Amino acid sequence: MQPAKLVEKPWGSELWIAVTDEYCLKMIVLKQGQRSSLQYHERKREHLYIEAGRARVEFAGPDGELRSEIAGPGTILEHRPGDLHRIEALEDLRLFEVQTPFLDDVVRVEDDYNR
Repeated sequence: MQPAKLVEKPWGSELWIAVTDEYCLKMIVLKQGQRSSLQYHERKREHLYIEAGRARVEFAGPDGELRSEIAGPGTILEHRPGDLHRIEALEDLRLFEVQTPFLDDVVRVEDDYNR
């Protein structure tokens, strides 16, 4: 057995549950009022499941314009390579993410934490 790895982030934390050559599984916690960077990935593909809390999800539509929707428990999000996206916690937010194993594949367009 291997213990999960806790990774502190300025907006909350990630608990890395599984990291393999084929996929990664994380539990992500965003604190109320915090948000991820506006970002996209060159190779990484993600599926996220909102387990608890409410979020404002920003994403680029087919025309490239940034849109936002409110999402809550049970919502599934998918980000393909090149999809511009950001998530903001309207309440403390807990979600599960399954992704391809390109852990450092993040291109930040905007970031509240100057990363």
